[in-house]
Amino acid sequence: MSLPAGPLTRLTSAVREGRLLATTLVERSIERLQKHDPLLNVLAERAFDEALERAALVDRGVKHAGALVGVPALVKDLEDWQGHPTRKGSLALARAPGARVNGVVPGRLIDAGAIVVGKSTLPEFAIEGYTANLLTGVTRNPWNVEYSPGGSSGGSAAALAAGLVGIATATDGGGSVRIPASLCGLVGLKPTNGMVGRWPAPDWIDYSTDGPFATSSDDLRLLYDVMSGPVAGDPTSPPRSMTSHMMRHDERPINLIAADRTSPLGPLPATVHSAFHDAVDAFADLTKTSVTWRDAQGFFPDGDPDLDWFTVTTAEHVASLGRQWVLDHMGDFHVSTQEYLGVGLNVTIDEYLSARQRRYLYVRTMDQLLGENGLLLTPTVASAGWLADGRLDVNSAVHGLPPDVYSTAMQNVTGHPALSVPFGHLPTGLPFGLQISAPHYHDRRLLDIAALFEEAFPWARCAPGYESLATMLDVDDAQ
Repeated sequence: MSLPAGPLTRLTSAVREGRLLATTLVERSIERLQKHDPLLNVLAERAFDEALERAALVDRGVKHAGALVGVPALVKDLEDWQGHPTRKGSLALARAPGARVNGVVPGRLIDAGAIVVGKSTLPEFAIEGYTANLLTGVTRNPWNVEYSPGGSSGGSAAALAAGLVGIATATDGGGSVRIPASLCGLVGLKPTNGMVGRWPAPDWIDYSTDGPFATSSDDLRLLYDVMSGPVAGDPTSPPRSMTSHMMRHDERPINLIAADRTSPLGPLPATVHSAFHDAVDAFADLTKTSVTWRDAQGFFPDGDPDLDWFTVTTAEHVASLGRQWVLDHMGDFHVSTQEYLGVGLNVTIDEYLSARQRRYLYVRTMDQLLGENGLLLTPTVASAGWLADGRLDVNSAVHGLPPDVYSTAMQNVTGHPALSVPFGHLPTGLPFGLQISAPHYHDRRLLDIAALFEEAFPWARCAPGYESLATMLDVDDAQ
């Protein structure tokens, strides 16, 4: 079976060939954002007039026809977009000035022809797995509006799953590409740390990276090709001459390892356990490979990367914001932010350095486990979802989500690439995501696996009741 082209390929081809005006495409995106944002709440900032002006330039031939020409995009409000404030979902930054330059990935997307129509919502400072804050309110999942699209790139994922834009940016410091990809039925990739150059230093220095998610595997590859590459100042970025041929899929036997969890945080919820084991069986059948199962207890004999992730990120976030600034603005923060930064304020230098040193042991464990051709299968999210305001159920209080719902931080600690692919649905109506982790620099191998998986087990490219811009505009038949 041959997969249909992804929406981005269809849209950019239509604009480039003159079958679709960029202005028409942007206008339709704006119409859909205006219609659906009151319910979904994905917009942190609207820039519709500016987007229409840029689209008109494309139609007059002033702007070059890059790989993403004319495609409407949202930029996560953690990333800088020149001339626009970066508020990071915080009341404390409500009056932030306009950014002086574009961030690395927004700049690369714009250079490739994407047209930014606004900024997307996120949890305050991107520290949570649900997208709600005191500045922009609660963002909802188009698959089930009672539930969260995840976080921290939740506004971007919800907008993409509802077909409101063609591109929406995401970052991943503890799962912020993969969690919303899983909960919104997208395919998402956390690249090997450094493959997408980072500048300036992220709040979580060694853990955070930009990464793409998309509604199709070929769109994921296109976005990865546009956004990847080194940047001056990132000590982990390989030269472009190395990255162009790094690790594509080949015919070597695959060593498949599966684990319900990699940290001893208790059993998976029954519905997640069932969905995960079905996905592992399907992947094993697809690749004609047997699976070796690992237990969470003793997976990392030298410590717990999930716990160390929390120690390191809380301390580094306080340092990034400034200790005194955090103390001065604590009353402005969301309750989960107060709890998170409160921990960081009390991390000692010995605790921080010990966690940093153990990172090497965790990387060694994963390197030895995966070898040259191994893949680790885990659930992307160890929960059937949580309510839009961050509660696990209606009787819970709103605080930070507990650690047992997560399954993504380890790959940020070790730097290994990880892919989330949709596979089936949960009783909540939300999609289930299978997480596939690979050796360092096997990013393109994961892109190949995404295509293989989509061809065998196609997923819906939009949430029920929504449709993509490419389908709505019927670009294949446009004259």
